[in-house]
Amino acid sequence: MEDREVFYRWRHPEVAKSFRSGVSLHSHTNQSRETLKFLAVLGSRYAFMRQLMERLEQRAMVNHGMRVDYGLSYWTPPAHPTLAFDLERGQIERLGLAAMVSLTDHDSIQACLSLQGGPESRNCPISLEWTVPFGGEAFHFGVHNLPSARSSEWMQILSSYTLYPTNGQLKEILAALHAEPGVLFVFNHPMWDLYGVGADLHVHSVNAFLREHREWIHALELNGLRSWAENRSACSLAEQWEMVLVSGGDRHSLEPNANINLTNAECFDEFACEIRDKKMSRILFMPQYAQPLKHRVLQSAVDVVSHYPHFPAGSQRWDERVYHPDARGNPQSLATLWPDGTAPRAIRWGIAIVLLMGRGVFSGGLRAAWSEARELAQALEEQGTGGGLYPRLVPLPRKHRSDAGA
Repeated sequence: MEDREVFYRWRHPEVAKSFRSGVSLHSHTNQSRETLKFLAVLGSRYAFMRQLMERLEQRAMVNHGMRVDYGLSYWTPPAHPTLAFDLERGQIERLGLAAMVSLTDHDSIQACLSLQGGPESRNCPISLEWTVPFGGEAFHFGVHNLPSARSSEWMQILSSYTLYPTNGQLKEILAALHAEPGVLFVFNHPMWDLYGVGADLHVHSVNAFLREHREWIHALELNGLRSWAENRSACSLAEQWEMVLVSGGDRHSLEPNANINLTNAECFDEFACEIRDKKMSRILFMPQYAQPLKHRVLQSAVDVVSHYPHFPAGSQRWDERVYHPDARGNPQSLATLWPDGTAPRAIRWGIAIVLLMGRGVFSGGLRAAWSEARELAQALEEQGTGGGLYPRLVPLPRKHRSDAGA
């Protein structure tokens, strides 16, 4: 078995038996603030969305005397930290593996800290997804396994840079993170043009970032919520820069991560050493990744807007999990801001349509219409009998090429 391989559960059902542990990287809890800026993008692209949003924006002005601010609005995933941890742990343990789960909320370690005292989750690493401004966009990085005694100090440093980035400081921060032997620093979904700057400009920015900071980045991510094509581009980027790839499910809903890492490490420190020093990474894609991406996104949307009466008070309904600043600038749930505690009719109809599309006969019909059989067949054909996206990654040459990505 090679040191770097990618496996597929539906083609390699027995591969997990060769390993001791499974590692879930990159997933989110209800402590993660997810931006609503994408609504403004949809409004600019689609006329019907623009009309709906204008009506809602006018309603907000009439009822509250303030404009809708998509940049300061956010939603939170439905799963509380214990549930999020158990979702990932359960999937891994069903493979007969010991579970390591690294939860990575956006610019927050609160979920990880809350799990430190639990009997099952006491060894949960303190991790986050860090937002790093660069050029005209920002990149997301998985910062896994911060030292517990200094995690709050590290969080202040990282948050400060996100808000007030300065030239030269980033290299100092990355070098200091690299000096922490147990920390794993991963470039998340590197080929995703998250801010819509355009594919060419985004690729240019990614290469510029790697040219400056490559030596402190331990791995690039294959993302469980991005397309086959984008992940193949991430593989090409890893080959170009001679970097290791790791898994990253990016779960926001109640579907467990669509990929994990397989390892014989007994703790996260050992796993980080495998990636950082030994350049060993075995990735297993789970069956859900073979399902159409659009259908999986729809199912995630259903999870996000569903009602969970057994959840803690204040997080049961979708409008209790979506926030907007009040007149004083303080974040408040929409359920608090609605004048009568009820969402506008247009939004209620929209939620009903999402739920209808994601359930029953409609769900099955959309799954068939969105089939990615052609993309899957293409990926398998490109890789021959190995089984998928990039089933075997060639070992790195001993000397890193200094002109990579130039």
